[in-house]
Amino acid sequence: MRYHIDTIPVWDAVKQKGDCPLCALRRRNELIDVERFLGGSVMEPDTRIQVNQKGFCPRHQALLYAQKNRLGHALMMHTHLKETIGRAVPVLEEARAAAEKGAGTPAVKRLLGKNDGKQDLRAAARRLRAISSTCILCDTIEENTRRYAYTLMHLYKTDAAFRQAFAESKGACLPDTALLLEMADEVLSGQALADFVRDLCAALEKTMRKNETDLEGFTLKFDYRNADKPWGDSKGSLERTVNQLHGWCLGEEPNPK
Repeated sequence: MRYHIDTIPVWDAVKQKGDCPLCALRRRNELIDVERFLGGSVMEPDTRIQVNQKGFCPRHQALLYAQKNRLGHALMMHTHLKETIGRAVPVLEEARAAAEKGAGTPAVKRLLGKNDGKQDLRAAARRLRAISSTCILCDTIEENTRRYAYTLMHLYKTDAAFRQAFAESKGACLPDTALLLEMADEVLSGQALADFVRDLCAALEKTMRKNETDLEGFTLKFDYRNADKPWGDSKGSLERTVNQLHGWCLGEEPNPK
């Protein structure tokens, strides 16, 4: 896969010295895309076709709803609903037919699991679940995140200043570390690959161990005997730990105001 090299956002994300540059970039793109889908793009034919086919996951439905653009949201959902009706109704018919098939199967054959329609019914359920589990925003964000991951490693390979900045950073969260390791051999090889993996893994381990210490300190502060004990870095350790283990989802926005 070819990726467009867009170095400035990646450099800026690493310079923030936050918990994960890819989380910061992902969140920035998510907020931009939510506004974009409720803006002029709501009437773009290509965008509407994709929205009609994929729709949005519950999380992104909530973000769209929070924008309070009821008309734009309703326009997208109306055409998506029409598309979904066309795809779902035939599956519902298959489900009804499968259930009728099971009802007409003799009891002995049902006990033996023969020709009772159960497999067809379960297949219909899987198809309905597939129809309801797609999200155009998730797909767009994932595509952009992979592009930024590629750019991050390209910078590591070609820019000595970036390589040093990344080595001194907190690395990336656990899911994005997995993504970077998964993609690393697409961009890097030889000693550059070994150096990148070393720096990436060392940063994650160091940050995880610090969060473990800070989180323990946070819990100990709830004991009245530690009321006068300094907080140190334990404040915010719960949010940092959750965000490191699962990607940013709690606390302050990962981008500067």
